[in-house]
Amino acid sequence: MKKTQSTCNYCALACNLDFYTENEEIVKIIPTPGYPVNDGFSCIKGLRLNRQHQEFKPDPRPRIKQEDGSFTYVTWEDGLKDTAAKLKEIRAKYGPESIAGISTGQLTMEEMALFGHVMRTYLKGNVDGNTRLCMATSVVAHKQAFGFDAPPYTLKDVELSDTIILIGANPVVAHPVFWGRIRANKIAGKKVIAIDPRMSETAKKADIHYKLKAKADLKLMYILANLLIEKGWLDEKYIEAHTQKFAEYQAFLKDYPLSRANETGLTEGEIEELAQLIHAGKNVSFWWTMGVNQGYEAVRTAQAIINLALMTGNMGRPGTGANSLTGQCNAMGSRLFSNTTGLYGGGEYDNQTRREVVGTALGIDPSWLPEKPTLPYNVIIEKINAGEIKALWVAATNPIHSWTNSDTFKEAMSKLELLIVQDIYDDTKTSASADVYLPVVPGTKKEGTLINTERRLSPMRPALTLGENEKTDYQVFYQMGQALGMEAENLLHGWETPAKAFNLMAKCSANMPCDFTGVTYAELENSKGVQWPYTPAHKKSNTPDERRLYEDGQYYTPTKKANFVFEAPVENPVALCDEFPLLLNTGRGTVGQWHTQTRTREILEVQDAVERMAYVLMHPQKASDLNVKNKDIVYVSSMNGHSEKFEVIVSQFVNENELYAPMHYIEVNRLTPSVYDAYSKEPSYKSTPVRIDKVEKESV
Repeated sequence: MKKTQSTCNYCALACNLDFYTENEEIVKIIPTPGYPVNDGFSCIKGLRLNRQHQEFKPDPRPRIKQEDGSFTYVTWEDGLKDTAAKLKEIRAKYGPESIAGISTGQLTMEEMALFGHVMRTYLKGNVDGNTRLCMATSVVAHKQAFGFDAPPYTLKDVELSDTIILIGANPVVAHPVFWGRIRANKIAGKKVIAIDPRMSETAKKADIHYKLKAKADLKLMYILANLLIEKGWLDEKYIEAHTQKFAEYQAFLKDYPLSRANETGLTEGEIEELAQLIHAGKNVSFWWTMGVNQGYEAVRTAQAIINLALMTGNMGRPGTGANSLTGQCNAMGSRLFSNTTGLYGGGEYDNQTRREVVGTALGIDPSWLPEKPTLPYNVIIEKINAGEIKALWVAATNPIHSWTNSDTFKEAMSKLELLIVQDIYDDTKTSASADVYLPVVPGTKKEGTLINTERRLSPMRPALTLGENEKTDYQVFYQMGQALGMEAENLLHGWETPAKAFNLMAKCSANMPCDFTGVTYAELENSKGVQWPYTPAHKKSNTPDERRLYEDGQYYTPTKKANFVFEAPVENPVALCDEFPLLLNTGRGTVGQWHTQTRTREILEVQDAVERMAYVLMHPQKASDLNVKNKDIVYVSSMNGHSEKFEVIVSQFVNENELYAPMHYIEVNRLTPSVYDAYSKEPSYKSTPVRIDKVEKESV
């Protein structure tokens, strides 16, 4: 029996697993003992990675849509050659910005880098990704506050914190291994605090739940910060030595007295209690995720959390930090090494020094490198609908389901001259719409590197070998580059394998905050992973494998000081009204469900445990007012003009005028609006005005 240590490619923790195989079959999966992230534990998704491609495995050949709507299968050589010819034809006819791509943090760092190289360096198109749907907010918040997209923590910090504050985060469901680490915290008297408009699974298990009004989190953070100032509960030495713009922030906060508590849904006493808990904590850690990130003023909300950590000196010490929990397994790798919103390694496109460094690392003239950031996801869709983008390449994601106001994406697909979809399944809503479908293998047959939420580089190594005609995402990107003619421009030299691509990205990272020049591709295999930064000096000094940033109080801004960033709250662009008086919140449903349920549908235990029909949680009083019974079928209509059928689950765990629906059902994002944060362009999934439009009396 062969054992292969690899990384789970579902969520941001990137747990390591030991795959035991015989005769090209995975016979058992054991979470890797001693791995710093999960140390022998995994959720059901990782433990059932052997199920992928068991029931819904596509033909391994490219599939091409014919003029009559039928499909035909072709050889890889013909499929890539013909698709490349169509891409070049569209570029010649309409210009390079007529081509775009959508990717995801489910790809490895090397795959993301190569996709960006093909699409951005060579074709000069635009590529954005699913990280725009989950982590763009935190990226912008980090850059503006810290000077770089550099989350400060190690996951070990949650075991060292005596006051753990979870804001818009539900790790019991979304990050169960992280919740396990919270449970492993043995500090006497520790407090786990959940700030959430819903009595989530995490809120139920927390010591204290502050059930604020939906999207009142920014006001709450400002009122809380002002109260801490009034009480004198600050770390003035830290503020003076390591931050800037605090005086301006202090003046700004005078407009947020405790008397405004009623605007948050909390009482003055509750906010005073929260302030006291922060003050009493020796090591306070703040953790946020999609409940903050996916909002119309999300960046400022994330920065208000960062401000709390800075002003109380809860940064850079064990058990502290303003800590964003990432969504996808390689969101960090895609953020820094995808060639989309910044040069490889996180540099800016207009920085000539960085352009020279990256060009030298890649062995190309810097003039090949993109001149500006990619168009964001929402603008790509808008430009397709406007007729300006004609070809779209979608890799490893299902945006007909996952995109906000998702029928706008469906509409866009009908206007394209060429839709390429590259996925492990041929029957997703997006794959089924493709003009060209490129089948690829799941992570159990791939190699590369994932960078998790705590900046840890983790190895993905194949437990199974490729079958006849099967290809990895990396191979498809590389061979498409060949078909496009990139070899003639010497643009594929050094990209031949994931290992070589890793070396290129390491060179690009040199002297940047994410420097990992001390890591080798071979050394990652069967390792504990490595957190960046990790230079040759780190290796020489035997740096520990769990560590945080900013321990010396030095940030990545020009002054080495962290910025207090703030702005007055704005009203929801699609506020509640008489016609749409209820607010729809969305999020995860169960531990076993993942995104659009394409992979987790193959896990029998998950299918046995989840609802088949889209459902919505409704408060008992609201159900009574509307004469709705548990399990009744209702139509939920949103301000974007759509109406979808849901089963009602009557639940006291939502506020009276709020509803909650798991995002895993396609009906949900047909209702969410085309509203985005002004800075990150992340969609506002959490606050859609809706109404109950019609009630059918029969039950399911």
